[in-house]
Amino acid sequence: MSFELPEEVQELKEGIRHFIDNEVEPNAMKIEQENDIPEKIMEKSKEMGLFGLSVPEEFGGLGLSMLAKCAVLEEIGRTHNGYTTVIGGHTGIGGVGISELGTEEQKRKYLPYMASGENIGAFALTEPSAGSEASNLKTVAVKKGDKYILNGSKHYITNAPIAGIFTVMAVTDPDKGTKGITSFIVERDTPGLEIGKIEDKMGLHGSHSSEVFFEDCEVPEENVLGEVGQGYINALKILANGRAGMAARNLGSSDKLLEMSIDFAQERVQFGKPIFEQQIIQHYIAEMAMEIEALRSFVYRVASMVDRNEKVIKEAAMVKLMGSETYNRVADKALQIHGGIGYISEYPIERFYRDARITRIYEGTSEIQKNIIAGQLQRSYQNGGK
Repeated sequence: MSFELPEEVQELKEGIRHFIDNEVEPNAMKIEQENDIPEKIMEKSKEMGLFGLSVPEEFGGLGLSMLAKCAVLEEIGRTHNGYTTVIGGHTGIGGVGISELGTEEQKRKYLPYMASGENIGAFALTEPSAGSEASNLKTVAVKKGDKYILNGSKHYITNAPIAGIFTVMAVTDPDKGTKGITSFIVERDTPGLEIGKIEDKMGLHGSHSSEVFFEDCEVPEENVLGEVGQGYINALKILANGRAGMAARNLGSSDKLLEMSIDFAQERVQFGKPIFEQQIIQHYIAEMAMEIEALRSFVYRVASMVDRNEKVIKEAAMVKLMGSETYNRVADKALQIHGGIGYISEYPIERFYRDARITRIYEGTSEIQKNIIAGQLQRSYQNGGK
């Protein structure tokens, strides 16, 4: 299967590679140490349209296909994962809900500001009692006249400290289980919405997550995203849509680790010759390259399926699982190849190694992806393989 990119997308991809290599990557250590992304990088990212990858052109975005979006995210994944997560979280689950499920009025109101990066998007689903079990929400939304009153809390919400727009899942009918969950668009300055403390994380420095509290937070009924009672299904759609993009980011990070490992192995001399000539090192690099190429093919296959509006629940779970597991295995081998220097925080391998670990947890753990895959296979079997 061929995944040819339009000339303008290829040019954008090359421009992003230049931006990543020459402007973001030289600041990677600064991002890591200061736990902040320099404003000049954020502003340049806005100018390049990186915050509008998922927004249709009519609303000020780039209007990229999923195939093209994955090509861009692969390039972005090659640098500091904190920066990657800010962009990916906004253009993925933080914004695709409004782009895909919003009314014309909602799109006109919010998408132009999200495309420009003026308003960053965040996806507020996870709660202390609702992580992998997303149906166990405690945040409630009670209808009162032409408004909904939200009460509850969310945690580990990516981009929350800088977000202007939140896609929030809340229970509107506790007697209906998953069919009683509704999704809402909630603006940051809505009275009753409060951002909690920024979490001190193991990795992803520069990308901040925090708790979000709702106390008698009044949301107009026109801010219901999709239909009332369809929030759980909306959440699954939003997460599935973003999984190819996350895998593309993991692909970029893995490819960067392979490049650094090859360079190091050719320069590092032990026992009188470059360690690249040691068979075990060659095997590590061959295994890394094989997994990366397999992931690349699968990422673009799933992206193409999304563009053809095909059902991708199983494949999206597979590519997310494959992306995160590949990234972690590649990071582990890269650290082993680099030896002691790879364990030192002044060298980027250590950072990639820590950042890789969260990919097996957020936006659906590896175990949950396996459950989804098995469930889809069971349904297919029961339906005669259809």
